[in-house]
Amino acid sequence: MLKLNNVEVIYDGVILVLRGISIEVEVGSITTVLGANGAGKSTTLKAISGQLKAERGEVTRGTVEFEGARIDHLQAHEAVQMGIVQVFEGRRVFEHLTGEENLIAGGHIVSTPVMKRNMELVYEYFPRLYERREVQAGYLSGGEQQMLAIGRALMSDPKLVMLDEPSLGLAPMIIEEIFGIITKLNEQEKTTFLVVEQNATLALNLAKYGYVMENGAIVLEGNAAALKENADIKEFYLGISSGEKKSFRDVKTYRRRKRWLG
Repeated sequence: MLKLNNVEVIYDGVILVLRGISIEVEVGSITTVLGANGAGKSTTLKAISGQLKAERGEVTRGTVEFEGARIDHLQAHEAVQMGIVQVFEGRRVFEHLTGEENLIAGGHIVSTPVMKRNMELVYEYFPRLYERREVQAGYLSGGEQQMLAIGRALMSDPKLVMLDEPSLGLAPMIIEEIFGIITKLNEQEKTTFLVVEQNATLALNLAKYGYVMENGAIVLEGNAAALKENADIKEFYLGISSGEKKSFRDVKTYRRRKRWLG
């Protein structure tokens, strides 16, 4: 469904953020991109969703293809019309609108019958949103706002939903509930997801395939189950040590290991 081929992104004409990354997302899959703050994960999503221009960024090399068509030149609203929706980090709901008004705003590009059908679907998967549908979004809890942000994305009948740090700032029980719903949407509705996460445990349990980013480059990729067993992933992302004590200096040099790129 989605293919990034050697994509390079520069901000303000001088700041190189993405250094030739290549990523593929299959139809009906859940794919994750892991990495620390500043690795380039959010920029990757913006390169796909057409959000770069608003931040004076641009794809300067490589291509982004969606269903075989090149999209790295598209505006954000054109990407949405093609079926690509991004749920931003921090949720960004319309706080002065009710929950249901937020959902209606998300479905403005579809017909009224489709909007009604999608709203029923959202309320089926997120029953708490139905209970709180008349409450202003600014008064919802963090977990409810994240549910609303995902529900709002589903209102446009998307082919690809991109989630930027969906677990950020949420309690573990709420995270488990939301990730469970994402899994159900993938399995039952065949919705394709691209999930950006710092929490490697959550992401690798959710996804089928994963990529690891460091400093704007893909340094590792593979089946999610295999990545969970990778020694470097275990130590530096999952916090599982082999038992050997290492200094902070050793921890900082893992990026330069040859096997990282092997």
